[in-house]
Amino acid sequence: MQQQALGPWLQQRLGLTLLRLTPVGGGCIHNAWQLELADGSRLFAKTNRAELLPVLEAEADGLTALRTVASRAANSGAVPQIPEPLACEPVGAQAVLVLGWLDLRPTAPANSQAAWTELGRGLARLHRASSSPTEQRYGWSRDNFIGSGPQANGWRSEWATFFIEQRLQPQLQIAAAQGKPVPGAIRLLEALPAWLGRHQPEPCLVHGDLWGGNAGLLAAGGAALFDPAVYRGDREVDLAMAHLFGGFPAAFFAGYEQEWPLPAGHPRRVELYNLYHLLNHANLFGGGYWQQSAASVEALSRGIPCAGSEPW
Repeated sequence: MQQQALGPWLQQRLGLTLLRLTPVGGGCIHNAWQLELADGSRLFAKTNRAELLPVLEAEADGLTALRTVASRAANSGAVPQIPEPLACEPVGAQAVLVLGWLDLRPTAPANSQAAWTELGRGLARLHRASSSPTEQRYGWSRDNFIGSGPQANGWRSEWATFFIEQRLQPQLQIAAAQGKPVPGAIRLLEALPAWLGRHQPEPCLVHGDLWGGNAGLLAAGGAALFDPAVYRGDREVDLAMAHLFGGFPAAFFAGYEQEWPLPAGHPRRVELYNLYHLLNHANLFGGGYWQQSAASVEALSRGIPCAGSEPW
């Protein structure tokens, strides 16, 4: 992204004067930038090809939804900071998303356990504040993205139906179209309506992509969540994914349990919920994720219970 292109647009769109545009590392999909402004403040920007504007628009939509819930949840205690989407538009041949700046700690110091505990508690507050007796469906008002992969939403009244039809089936169809059918997947899908169907959780707004790279501790204290793939679903999906790819520290899970304990049986659902993310990574990146996905399907299939046994 050229400063000569972004500067005039930022002035016209937000009334801000750009002094310096500096690349920021860490992103695997978009280019990331620190914007230093004439008033001494900073903003964060993501850029990509213009045709990927829908990906950035979906991110902005998710952040806005999380911020709305966070404003309600703040009455019950501290909540994670969510960056504010300030503008999301094409600028020349580029798609640009401008967000509020998060001053994250470069590393997690040894004395950060309290901060991770509070992040867990804050996520529980977000989940609880998003539950509503008037919205008992699962899904979202628009399709969005999980990483760079498509995430189909729509609305379903049954959680098992939503998770099977809008999460697992699309990923398995993509895999089959790539010539990578996952052994045992059909048998697993056939068993899930009876197995998962007895689990009908309270629909909550979930982050949807809660691995360690999409959360962080702030230099001034507290924590932040970003890069969501939101929908209304089982809050357990966020806690399940927080175990993947290195996982969050134990203090995070302890904090969540202190604020809003998970229901009985939740450990049995972790592998099922994370199968969605393993399949997505296999479809996007290939490699060892195919073996991990196949191993997960095999393990889940071995655990299919007999009629009358405990539900997931």
